[in-house]
Amino acid sequence: MPYSNEAKSELLGVPPETIAAHGAISAETAAAMAQGALAGAPVDLAVSVTCIAGPGGATPTKPVGLVLFGVARRDTQCRTERRVCPGDRSQVRRVALEVALRLLDREARG
Repeated sequence: MPYSNEAKSELLGVPPETIAAHGAISAETAAAMAQGALAGAPVDLAVSVTCIAGPGGATPTKPVGLVLFGVARRDTQCRTERRVCPGDRSQVRRVALEVALRLLDREARG
């Protein structure tokens, strides 16, 4: 997944206005990332992950460990999920990966 805001926009088509209005770590950006991945690839299902893995970057409303997922299936409404994962940067990233894979599996099974 693209790390920078510019890459989110350039590679996945996330409108800069979405990032400006809601932040890079938001349900809106996660949804736009998943929809952009779906639009740009010959796939029927996509998942996105955007998070504050730490150690810095937290705000009062967005703590370290905050992870937003977007799950998009072609011709259906995109959905998002929010989790706060405990641990250090490595643990947050590992849990985010595990959750993303479970979301893909669950969505693929219907």
